[in-house]
Amino acid sequence: MTHDLKALPKAHLHLHLTGAMRHSTLVELARTHRVSLPPALTQDWPPQLSATDERGWFRFQRLYDTARSVLRTADDLYRVVREIAEDEVAEGSRWLELQADPSGYTARYGSITAFTELLLDAAAVAAQATGVGIAIIIAANRTRHPLDARTLARLAVQFAGRGVVGFGLSNDERRGPAEDFERAFGIAGRAGLLLVPHAGELLGAASVTAALDRLRADRIGHGVRAVEDPEVVKRLAAADVTLEVCPSSNVGLGVAPNAAAVPVRTLFEAGVPVALGADDPLLFGRRLVKQYEIARDVHGFTPQELADVARMSVLGSAAPDSVRTRLLAAIDAWLNS
Repeated sequence: MTHDLKALPKAHLHLHLTGAMRHSTLVELARTHRVSLPPALTQDWPPQLSATDERGWFRFQRLYDTARSVLRTADDLYRVVREIAEDEVAEGSRWLELQADPSGYTARYGSITAFTELLLDAAAVAAQATGVGIAIIIAANRTRHPLDARTLARLAVQFAGRGVVGFGLSNDERRGPAEDFERAFGIAGRAGLLLVPHAGELLGAASVTAALDRLRADRIGHGVRAVEDPEVVKRLAAADVTLEVCPSSNVGLGVAPNAAAVPVRTLFEAGVPVALGADDPLLFGRRLVKQYEIARDVHGFTPQELADVARMSVLGSAAPDSVRTRLLAAIDAWLNS
């Protein structure tokens, strides 16, 4: 019996807008807009990255900022979102929660509100054209002032029910402690948005605890370093908090030395819901199916276990009940095919 991982229906819960751009599109848009790309984004692609120290993380951010700078027009944004949707369909993704920080795009698109309106329309158009459901998570940057995060939280609330389903917090945990962003997450939480901060990536299990206690996280981006404290792992399992585990990203940024060291099975066997994600395939060179292949080929996940992970991705999502029901049935059909 063959179980094609591309055919496995799944939800994708950890994907960043700029980081999901096709490399060919990056190069073409850079040429069109006369943006100079460094060798790491051209002949050396995908770049060799490591964020185990401040210098490594700074380099990663510089590459990300350069990639974002090629988005200049509304047509650019519509194209990138449409291509992301096409790529998701090819990977078997039926529901996507795409993360973006609107403040990073205002230089080209005006205000954060104008950019968000454009992004939501681009997502709706792409969803209609491809059939994949697309929702948006507004993410604050933890290296910026907490007041900026509150502004973005209010923006997310403004568009709640209109395509925005969650509020996140990304970038270097070492430079933005969770407690600084409590008020922003309170604003988003009171509006019923999913609270989905990054934690437990560049810092250890205490970062995950802070995300739970201070930010009331419903779901956590990465979270893999929770395994450094078995009590935190037990807490995640008991509370049914989904971790968005991104194996290729963890290896690419030096969080884990290799794919075998990413604790996918440890978390899974401890009862923690795991949703595999690609994070920034533009910079890591691997999309969603590759993450499932790592679970299968490196961690020995069986078809039944891979189906369980796909179910966890659906159940951890903000997808409407009708979409969840359809996807869960499709996962069962895949397993029994």
